[in-house]
Amino acid sequence: MAPRCWRWWPWLAWPRTRPPPSESTQSFRQQFSTQEQTPQICVVGSGPAGFYTTQHLLKHHSRAHVDIYEKQLVPFGLVRFGVAPDHPEVKNVINTFTRTAHSDRCAFHGNVVVGRDVTVQELRDAYHAVVLSYGAEDHQALEIPGEELPGVFSARAFVGWYNGLPENRELAPDLSCDTAVVLGQGNVALDVARILLTPPEHLEELREMIQLPGTRPILDPADFLGLQDRIKEVPRPRKRLMELLLRAATEKPGVAEAARWASAPRAWGLRFLRSPRQVLPSPDGRRAAGIRLAVTRLEGVGEATRAVPTGDVEDLPCGLVLSSIGYKSRPIDPSVPFDPKLGVIPNMEGRVVDVPGLYCSGWVKRGPTGVITTTMTDSFVTGQILLQDLKAGLLPSGPRPGYAAVKALLSSRGVWPVSFSDWEKLDAEEVSRGQGVGKPREKLLDPQEMLRLLGR
Repeated sequence: MAPRCWRWWPWLAWPRTRPPPSESTQSFRQQFSTQEQTPQICVVGSGPAGFYTTQHLLKHHSRAHVDIYEKQLVPFGLVRFGVAPDHPEVKNVINTFTRTAHSDRCAFHGNVVVGRDVTVQELRDAYHAVVLSYGAEDHQALEIPGEELPGVFSARAFVGWYNGLPENRELAPDLSCDTAVVLGQGNVALDVARILLTPPEHLEELREMIQLPGTRPILDPADFLGLQDRIKEVPRPRKRLMELLLRAATEKPGVAEAARWASAPRAWGLRFLRSPRQVLPSPDGRRAAGIRLAVTRLEGVGEATRAVPTGDVEDLPCGLVLSSIGYKSRPIDPSVPFDPKLGVIPNMEGRVVDVPGLYCSGWVKRGPTGVITTTMTDSFVTGQILLQDLKAGLLPSGPRPGYAAVKALLSSRGVWPVSFSDWEKLDAEEVSRGQGVGKPREKLLDPQEMLRLLGR
């Protein structure tokens, strides 16, 4: 039984008419730097940032070869493990990424943990350039008492659990409680709340929740006072969402809608100007039983506006607490600069500061903000900067062995990479299993089972 109430806060080419190059010309071309002919480039991470960076490099350099390394056995990152199951259309970008992976100038190497199985310096020695696109693998901690209690989870882990991320397959959240609290009101928080409210047979963001069968909104009209005048200048998409909220909070529902709300077994609500202060334990101290929230008010104007405590607190009973206050990147290797406060790799337009030939894209470059199209634009910029440096002769000259060198290192360390064709075998198995139970696919969760299916 699910909880009933949810609240969540150019290279040179000779014309065919010309004679073959002379020995002196051949000598000149041999002196030409190798990266102008076949740049060996490595991308770490196979999510949207990794694939979009690869796509740009392959499209804008006709000889570049890109190897993509991924710690999971399967590709696509958050597109596979982060997009809510009721938004399958977003996962269509997988088709684009698959076309990129099928290029004869691209290779996928899964089951390789950079920083453990191979160091970033070893990659830099093997390639002309390395791009770090490994995303945000951690979450922002609440840093409040009781955060460690059973029943308290990060939204990142919860999303990983319902999306089949192997590392979260044993999360086992207890959904039998009456009330859950989601701390945060961003895209992930809304995804989590919507998934919790939706029966599995009806997994069809905010606008979707208002019309979700079997649910009713709990919104305080006082929270929306003065909003009508403030939303006039906001961008159109956000304006439409705010108008939707405003109507749901302040207008009297019609007869049919009122009847539907009256019989709804589940409810959801938004609470504003609240800040978590403590997770309250059950009487025996064995699990979460509530959340203490500090009431806040806004002070300041414009970008200087801050929420400050009023001194009042509210205790809200609940059996499940999901923290959705942001994702966070981790440092990947001691040789790579990292800003622990911002959770990013220090960079200038994707060039890692003070490390020539090393680049970054996506969330580890700019922080965990934006949607897939934001990451696409960001990754194209990094790809373009790398190609500019290549053309300017700022990257290492001479041949680089690329994957041949890394393959030897991995083999000596007992690491067996998974290829894209291997992934396609796993993909076919998932689809086959899904057909047996009336689903698009049944995801494989156990890495050891995946390796057995591949004969490893």
